[in-house]
Amino acid sequence: MKILVLNCGSSSIKYALYNMDDRSVVTSGGIEKIGLPDSFITVKLNGEKHRMERPISEHTAGVQWIFEVLTSGDYAVLSDLHELDAVGHRMVHGGEKFNRSVRLTPEVMADFAKCNDLAPLHNPANIKGVNAVTALLPEIPQVGVFDTAFHQTMPDYAFMYALPYKLYKDYGVRRYGFHGTSHRYVSQRVCEFLGIKPEGTRIITCHIGNGASIAAVKDGKCVDTSMGLTPLEGLIMGTRSGDIDAGAVTFLMDKLGLDTKGLSNLLNKQSGLAGVSELSSDFRDILAGIAAGNDKARLAKEMYCYRIKKYIGQYAAAMGGVDVILFTGGAGENQWEVREGATKGLEFMGVKMDAEKNRACRATEAVLSADDSKVTVCCIPTDEELMIALDTQALC
Repeated sequence: MKILVLNCGSSSIKYALYNMDDRSVVTSGGIEKIGLPDSFITVKLNGEKHRMERPISEHTAGVQWIFEVLTSGDYAVLSDLHELDAVGHRMVHGGEKFNRSVRLTPEVMADFAKCNDLAPLHNPANIKGVNAVTALLPEIPQVGVFDTAFHQTMPDYAFMYALPYKLYKDYGVRRYGFHGTSHRYVSQRVCEFLGIKPEGTRIITCHIGNGASIAAVKDGKCVDTSMGLTPLEGLIMGTRSGDIDAGAVTFLMDKLGLDTKGLSNLLNKQSGLAGVSELSSDFRDILAGIAAGNDKARLAKEMYCYRIKKYIGQYAAAMGGVDVILFTGGAGENQWEVREGATKGLEFMGVKMDAEKNRACRATEAVLSADDSKVTVCCIPTDEELMIALDTQALC
């Protein structure tokens, strides 16, 4: 069975083609700068990367280009599009309606479109991707895998905000959480890796990248997560502020004369590591800045790791303890400094890191804690695309 996985953003489309017989990636890549004259596609095949440029005005043309690359030219891997058995889509915000992956029908798409207000940048792009495939391959089965679905098992006292209840009923204002496909994958995978069962196990999953979130997973189900109504809440991120006093928000609106768009830009695009360090949103640049003696880079790193550590402590308390802490995502998988900073001082709750193991680990499955640690700390590289492919296979 061959499954194409698509992840459509507002100006990009990422893709991966899977052979589900052995769960291997046949080829992958992505189009960037859709709508601009210098749009381009990157193709990954046989361990090599290739780049081609072509003006792509909108998503249907982008999907068409991906189909062309898959079936013709130097990087073709299919003789015909009909070799594809199904297409799986990353769908960002499913609200309360979608708590699992589903086959995409006109009725499902209509319900999904009702969530557009909750993710105005992402959901419309997801819809464009589905419509593009429908236009080009109208008979092929399509499946939607929702970023928010895994978190729908949270109890009401965890997902509700202390606002007038009417705002929840009328507008759906509550915690939804994101990166759900990643949290679901790594929380399942770490149990397989360690040879333990999800039942009776308390896991804290730390997805740490340019966007970052943490989830508390008990008995295989999410019971809390750090992102909220939008991906802004929670951890400090590359350019997002994470948690901030709402009073500070209204204060800044008055002082800076910001409207809601200006405020959103400040909190989502000018804050986080980039805002504090005044250097970069990339943790690798922050580390280089620290090495060069940049004190604001030092401050950004310490704030970043401290926030992660606080959430780990909160979720251990929420679950009555923790058995496994795992790190994933770009920085979580590759930056030992993040893992060290986020776990330093947690010895009181049974966390004992092995410094040598931690420093040696880079984007590979590994146990990072000492042999006598009461809590097992791991690195588990995420694979959201494989999770989408597996769900698509199961539904088709």
